[in-house]
Amino acid sequence: MNMRATASAASDVLAPEIEARKTAILAEVFGFDRFRPGQQEVVDAVLAGVPTLAVMPTGAGKSLCYQLPALTLGGLSIVISPLIALMDDQVNALKLQGVAAEAIHSGKPREDNVAIWRRVAAGEVRLLYLAPERLMTDRMLQALSRLPLGLVAVDEAHCISQWGHSFRNEYLQLGRLREIFPAVPLVALTATADKATQGDIVERLFGGTARVFVSGFDRPNIFIGMEEKKDPARQIESYVKARPRVPGIVYRISRKKVEETAERLVAAGVRALPYHAGLTPEQRAAHQEAFLAEDGIVMVATVAFGMGIDKSNVRYVLHADAPGSLEAYYQEIGRAGRDGQPSEAHLLYSGGDIATRRRFIDEEQSSPERKLVEARRLDSMVGFCEAVTCRRAVLLGYFGERAKACGHCDVCRDPPKVIDASRQAALALRLARATGERYGAAYLAAVITGQRSDQVCARGHDRLADFGAGADRPATEWRALLRQLVATGALHADAERFGALALTDHGRSILDGTRTFTLRAPSKAPRRDRASRAEAPELAPAEASLLQKLKALRRELAAERGVPAYVVFADRTLEEMAVEHPRTRTELAGVKGVGAAKLEAFGAAFLKILKEFS
Repeated sequence: MNMRATASAASDVLAPEIEARKTAILAEVFGFDRFRPGQQEVVDAVLAGVPTLAVMPTGAGKSLCYQLPALTLGGLSIVISPLIALMDDQVNALKLQGVAAEAIHSGKPREDNVAIWRRVAAGEVRLLYLAPERLMTDRMLQALSRLPLGLVAVDEAHCISQWGHSFRNEYLQLGRLREIFPAVPLVALTATADKATQGDIVERLFGGTARVFVSGFDRPNIFIGMEEKKDPARQIESYVKARPRVPGIVYRISRKKVEETAERLVAAGVRALPYHAGLTPEQRAAHQEAFLAEDGIVMVATVAFGMGIDKSNVRYVLHADAPGSLEAYYQEIGRAGRDGQPSEAHLLYSGGDIATRRRFIDEEQSSPERKLVEARRLDSMVGFCEAVTCRRAVLLGYFGERAKACGHCDVCRDPPKVIDASRQAALALRLARATGERYGAAYLAAVITGQRSDQVCARGHDRLADFGAGADRPATEWRALLRQLVATGALHADAERFGALALTDHGRSILDGTRTFTLRAPSKAPRRDRASRAEAPELAPAEASLLQKLKALRRELAAERGVPAYVVFADRTLEEMAVEHPRTRTELAGVKGVGAAKLEAFGAAFLKILKEFS
């Protein structure tokens, strides 16, 4: 499998005319004079026709990595997107930048879809957004084969691995695209994919060969905190009320909990709105638009909310129920602090949440092998929650990045009391090695505690010298210890071998006594929330006043066009206007995010306010 990281990939040499066109479109359409870190390498690989997977953190600008090549290459480009709301937001944003973009989906009347297709067939559309279910029909594929395609992009590509194996089988069929359109560049993009998910995408979409670009996963402006879940309704209310008048997201595991939480917050004087799949499309759209357009609203939601949401100043994400994997957790906390300002990710954790997640996995309509992979991912989530070392280092380590203690998580700020568990760790590591480094935590815990199951006896593991040496402790404690050995990097859980635990150099140093291993000491005292309150961007009083006027104008223009406010201009663009105070069209064109089409559409209105404010 050809999976090369960004740091080691050589730059792709583009023809001079392609290079010139790329640079011009970046400035004239998107309003930028340079790329963000990590973007150019992906764009150049796509333009060079290299099969490409880009894993970029939320807010790093992944959309530009396929939109810019699509416009540079010309012809019609297909974008495969999982959600109707996400398609519509992308299309509306592109139209305001002067790009001919459309989406065909079930949320539109048939006559609208027919009219759009006529424009596509006539060559009047540059980017067409489709769900995989609509794309992977024989009729659509045959129709597209008669058109000049420039590019095929799979947005939110982790859905291939996370959804394709269960309830959206069409995601697994996307691999046919490389055979149907062999000469068309193919790119996949996602914000969240561990090495196993990356490998699954490369294998199923690209047939095993692709260049993989992985940008840094760290979001240092986000404080990561956690506390034991005891009275979630009270804890949620207390947390939210301590952060008044700032936008935040509260995630709950079910529609019922979303409704109950939103009602309680409203009763407590908080501007809270519910969002889940049980609401009508009109209700969901209205609540999403209010959240995007106005400050101070708290969205209480299931995971149905968030994919593709581009609100830069979300100050916190509160998980009131534990996510099912670190991939999901990372993606969801990435909705906070996209403007780079101090923000928070807070999690309420309980064993009951994990039991619920395990039941979800058991009830999932997927293969036993897939269920085992998801169970191992849940174990990694539990290991993160139970960590006694820097949470950011554990989180980044899961995605393959090494990190030192960050000083900006609850464990670093308020270290827990720990006990030396080196002897117990050495026992677990010895048995992992003695059994061939082929088994997961549940099996090893059975061997450690002396459980003579048919499997254990058939493999002869009941005759090992250390068999049953840990019978003085329950298997649950040994599984927790093994999770921490994984979380701290002493054991590696090999997802390609269904979570088999293998020793690392770190683990071998514990085994030979040159390194110690600690566990959290039992305590009944609740952990204190030491996370500092997120602060708003620092602006002078006059600049802050101007920013509010610019935001009010943005709301009006967005309402007139029926689009989210950020589609007109992002918060960071308005903040730069307030600070730089441009007074001419030329100066306004120099503000990041102001492309030629938006300058033409909105320049006069914003310049009027900027001049009046002088």
